[in-house]
Amino acid sequence: MTDSNAAVQIIRDFLAASMAPDPVRAATYMSDDVRITFTGGRPMPTPTDITAFNGARYTWVKKELGQFDWCEREDHTVVYSNGTLYGQWPDGRSFSGNRYLDRFEVKAGKIVRMDVWNDSAEWILAPEIGKA
Repeated sequence: MTDSNAAVQIIRDFLAASMAPDPVRAATYMSDDVRITFTGGRPMPTPTDITAFNGARYTWVKKELGQFDWCEREDHTVVYSNGTLYGQWPDGRSFSGNRYLDRFEVKAGKIVRMDVWNDSAEWILAPEIGKA
């Protein structure tokens, strides 16, 4: 079983690479058969696909990392990362405070599953929500 602190560090390192953005380095933290599901239930085959998706949705985006929680399962560690997104929409408007929650499964030192949720779709549909 993966050490909890080691699993959290793997996620921190992955997120740092993802925000750089350096999808090649980010991929080194993932297993070859990683299962990534993004907002809206979109499957993402690789970290490069995540970078491309974010590139179409935002001019740029970063995470203000919040809390990390983890729990041990029989053969893997589940790590939750929450916080907020900040950046710029393609129309030039800046945003911040956009909540996110990422759930990861880490097994044998690699991310084997990643699930992503955030408020971006709601904020795109109703921009007034993000003007708190």
